[in-house]
Amino acid sequence: MTRRTGFKLLPVALGLAAALAGGSAFAQEVVKIGYSGPLSGGAALYGKNVLTGLEMAVSEINAAGLDVKGKKYKLEVVALDDKYSPAESAINARRLAQQHRTPAVFVPHSGGIFAVQAFNEQEKFLLMAYSSVPKVTEAGNKLSIRIPPVFTGYVDPFVQTTMKRYGKRVGLLPADHDYAKAWTAAFVPAWKAAGGTVVSENPMSYNKSADFYSGVSRVLAEKPDVLFIGGASEPTALVAKQARELGFKGGFAIMDQAKLDEMARVTGGYAMLEGSIGVMPLVADERPSAKAFVENFRKKHGADRDPTSETSYNYTMVHALASAMKLAGSVDDAAAIRAKMSDALKSLPPANNPSLISGIDDKGGSIITPAIAVVEGGQLKPSAIDGAK
Repeated sequence: MTRRTGFKLLPVALGLAAALAGGSAFAQEVVKIGYSGPLSGGAALYGKNVLTGLEMAVSEINAAGLDVKGKKYKLEVVALDDKYSPAESAINARRLAQQHRTPAVFVPHSGGIFAVQAFNEQEKFLLMAYSSVPKVTEAGNKLSIRIPPVFTGYVDPFVQTTMKRYGKRVGLLPADHDYAKAWTAAFVPAWKAAGGTVVSENPMSYNKSADFYSGVSRVLAEKPDVLFIGGASEPTALVAKQARELGFKGGFAIMDQAKLDEMARVTGGYAMLEGSIGVMPLVADERPSAKAFVENFRKKHGADRDPTSETSYNYTMVHALASAMKLAGSVDDAAAIRAKMSDALKSLPPANNPSLISGIDDKGGSIITPAIAVVEGGQLKPSAIDGAK
C-alpha cells in the first residue's frame, strides 16, 4: 500500500519539477557589468570606493526592476582585481567581455583604460573609464565614456591659490603611475607660466610603500613653498603627514584622485592639511542632490561611513547604463547603449545623479562642473575660484 502511494506521487513530483523548470523560462535574465580595478595594494580603498558605487546602483536597479522591450533583466557586477596594473586590466577586461559577456566594463585608472582601449571597440564592449586624464577621450575611441571631469579644470585654480598664499617655489612629489605623470605634465607648465619655479622633483611609488621619508626629505631640501602631491588617498595622506613631520610649513596642491576627507582620517584631522587645495569631498557638498545621496549611502552602509566622489560618479553611471539600455532597447548592443548615454543622464532624477552630470560631450566625456575645496584654519571650505574650464 505504501509502495502504491509512493508510485502515485511520482508523477505529481515530476509534474511539479516540470512546472518549476518551465517557470524558470520566465525568470529574469542576468546582465553582467564588468569591473577591473585595484582591490588590493596601496590603491585598494580607491578601487573599493568605485566598486561600492557600482554595487549600490545595481542593488537599487534590481529592486525597482529593469525592463527592456518588455523583457525583465537583473544586473550583476563581476569584479576582478587588477592591482592597479595596466596589463592585468587588459587581461581582466578580455575575460569579462569573452567569458561573462559584459556589455560594459568599468576601469578606474588611466593606465588600465589605455590598455583596454587597444581592443574594446573590436570586442564590442563599452569602456566606462573613471579617469580625469583628457587623453582618455582625445583618443577617439567610440566605445569609451570618461566619467569624471578632466583634471585640467583644476590646474589653474590650484596654481593661483597655492602660489598666492605660500609662494612661487614648488616641489613635486607625485605618484609615478600614468595618471600622475599626465597631471604633472599639465601642472608644471601652468606653474611656470604663472611665474613660479620647480625647485625639486621626486616621483614615488605610492602603491608599493608606506614610508616616504627619504623621498620627501630630498624634495624638502630645496625649501619649496608648495608641494604638489597625489595618488590614492591613503598614501597621499602619508606623504603630507611625513612632510609635516619633517618640518614643512607650506601648502599642498593635491591631485583629484586623492580625497581630502579620506586623507584627514589618516592625518588625524585637517590641521596637517592646512593650506591644501583639492576636490571638494562629497560629504561637504551642499547641493541637495549630494546631501540626499550621502544620507541614502549612510542608511545602507552605516552612519560612520562616508561616500566619495568615486562612489557617487560610478553609481550614477550604472543608473545611466540601465536607463540607456531601456532607451536603446538592448542590453548587449554596446554602440546602441553608448548612443543613448547622454539622453539617459539627462533623464535621471537627482536622487540617482548626486553630482548632477548633465550629459556626455561629443568626445565621450561627462559634462560637469568640478567642485574645489581648500583647507583654511583647519577647516574645509569651498574654493572661491571656479574650477570649471
